[in-house]
Amino acid sequence: MGSLKNKILISMPHMADPYFSKAVVYICEHNKDGAMGMIINKQFKEPDLKGLFEKLYIGDDAIHSLVNDIFFGGPVLLERGIVLHDAIYESEGTIQLSDHISMTSQQYVLKELQEKPDIQFKLMLGHSGWGQRQLEREIENGDWLMQNTTRDFIFNVEPEQMWQQATGSLGIDMGPSMGIGGQA
Repeated sequence: MGSLKNKILISMPHMADPYFSKAVVYICEHNKDGAMGMIINKQFKEPDLKGLFEKLYIGDDAIHSLVNDIFFGGPVLLERGIVLHDAIYESEGTIQLSDHISMTSQQYVLKELQEKPDIQFKLMLGHSGWGQRQLEREIENGDWLMQNTTRDFIFNVEPEQMWQQATGSLGIDMGPSMGIGGQA
């Protein structure tokens, strides 16, 4: 299997893990040592998030204004913020993932991006990680579908519609009977 970098993973309905159930994961890195990605369709909705965010970014009102637009990137290093953004924006510490998407983990980038409304971004807390060959085994097990993606999909599709749209674009109906076995 070649690199899955810049592709999305779409979880299959049988995945019961609460982190990855109906998840769409953008793969930022994939090589022989493992993979790193971010869940792009799960926004934080818990009221406790504001308290957590205030502890992480004490006294920064500009950052606190983003509280309603924070995404759960995954269970690894949940206390670490990563900004997934349009590659048009570049700053010190920016890592270009593709021609159209980059990521930056510097705190000041949020203030700069708020002043540039033409640059799309998502603030992620945490990320998803897989050890050596772990992701490949999960794909072989049928836990994930893979698909190419676009900047438009990542930044413009409503998070609650991403999973259904991604599976539908593959021609798969993930209706209520999907994943239920039977006998013929």
